[in-house]
Amino acid sequence: MALIAAQLAFVAALLWFCLPQGFGGRADWVLVSGTSMLPHLHTGDVVLVDHQSAYHVGEVVAYRVPKGQVGAGYVVIHRIVGGNGRTGWTLQGDNRTAADLWHPTDRNVLGAKLLRIPDAWLALRFLHTPLFLGLLAGFGIFFWVAFSGGGDSDDAAGGTQQGLR
Repeated sequence: MALIAAQLAFVAALLWFCLPQGFGGRADWVLVSGTSMLPHLHTGDVVLVDHQSAYHVGEVVAYRVPKGQVGAGYVVIHRIVGGNGRTGWTLQGDNRTAADLWHPTDRNVLGAKLLRIPDAWLALRFLHTPLFLGLLAGFGIFFWVAFSGGGDSDDAAGGTQQGLR
């Protein structure tokens, strides 16, 4: 009983912290591309960001470029260097000398950096290969057949034997 309770608590924590915002959760996953956040974030890192009620200067956040601006809809992950959430944040990459052109408000911010998974793109790339998908399907079919209970009965397996004439 305690093991089941621990497993349910673990799943609930995962859903609370890792469920993407598109599914009603607080979190979002961002794939880092580029060198603007070196040396802290590298191309291929995956960052878990968590939506906060308030953000502050110095925090690394991911935001969607506001509508009506060049690059609208793109996701950028940079550090807050000024501004506020109501009128717009000033953000800048750690490896940049100038601030971003965009000034997103709290509505545009996806969340603050919670967790960095280095070089996660390697695993993501493998998970999308036909080889992995084929192996996954093969294992699924194997376990389905192996544990389906097959329905062998005594009549079918050993039934009546007829002698040869």
